[in-house]
Amino acid sequence: MAEYQMTLMDRQRIATDTMAFWFDTNDASFEFRAGQHADFVFTRPCMGSESDNSRTFSLASSPHDNRSVMIAMRMRKTAFKCALKVAALGTKFTVSRPRGSFTLHRDITRPAVFLAGGIGIAPIRSILQWATQEHLPHKLHLFYSNREAKDAAFLEEFENMAARNPKFTLIPTATGYRTLAWPYEKGHINREMLTRYLFGLEGGPIYYIAGPSGMVTAMTDLLHSSGVSEDDVKTEEFGDYKLPHDPAQSDPGTGIHRSDSAL
Repeated sequence: MAEYQMTLMDRQRIATDTMAFWFDTNDASFEFRAGQHADFVFTRPCMGSESDNSRTFSLASSPHDNRSVMIAMRMRKTAFKCALKVAALGTKFTVSRPRGSFTLHRDITRPAVFLAGGIGIAPIRSILQWATQEHLPHKLHLFYSNREAKDAAFLEEFENMAARNPKFTLIPTATGYRTLAWPYEKGHINREMLTRYLFGLEGGPIYYIAGPSGMVTAMTDLLHSSGVSEDDVKTEEFGDYKLPHDPAQSDPGTGIHRSDSAL
């Protein structure tokens, strides 16, 4: 299996408890399809990460950005993430060959509907960036769910993208109760919300769901109960990470009770 040597070149906080990291490809021909993922391994493990020195991350950047690769993550107290947060710029990593089928379909007559929860936005950002750069004719709808506005990574970027790309419709939603001056949707993504924005959409959409396991399960069940074929749904799970308690986890629009890991 092909491996690539990359160098940590920058990092930045992009939302609450969320950071992006950029890696220099060192002029290697690192080719991938938007939405794929790869393994990142410390070439020399940092102190405390010796037994936890590798992770698989979705590639959040566009394939057009061939000089660097960006990943994004919620910062939990794992040895790997703690080591990555403090690693010196210039730290070397071994990166695997990209893989995965969470990629945009080729049939331009069928819209793409993205349902993203939290950091599940990472591979979707890659797809949307690439589709906009390529001026693809696909109709694109992004439903982007977070607990609060401050948790929504890349939101301003998506707003700018929606202004530039007439094929792209942005629907952010906040499920918490502290988001007051919020100009978008509130509450969990449910059947009523999807119907309002997708009613009359021609072509039969392909759905892309990415986020914590609980959110992916809830959205998959919702689509299937609405008559969407399994063949028209692609999913990418990001594990179950714990979030502050939300007293309203039950979504009357779906009848599904969400765990604390869902957004």
